Amino acid sequence: MADKPSTPQSEQPRSEPEIFPPGTPVRPSRTDPFAESAFAQRVYVARLGPFGFFLLALAIGLVAVLLLVLLVGALLFWIPVVGLLIAAAIFSGALRSRFQRPR
Repeated sequence: MADKPSTPQSEQPRSEPEIFPPGTPVRPSRTDPFAESAFAQRVYVARLGPFGFFLLALAIGLVAVLLLVLLVGALLFWIPVVGLLIAAAIFSGALRSRFQRPR
């Protein structure tokens, strides 16, 4: 029958990958207009070790504690303000009933 088994189109690569030998300067891509830009930067990603993970967890914990302190501080600030508003409403009601003309 056929010498070569047919494979679906999805399994065949569209093009060959370009592999650069070590030490060869890498040419910028012609399809990327920003490759030769002065703002081009490389991003290096490293795995976190145990110490890095500990520092990350510590930083997240400190941010969470700071947010909690800010929320509690805002709550403690508004308690006297609301108390003063309630006291002013009670005082205003008492004055209104005292100075209201009898009918």
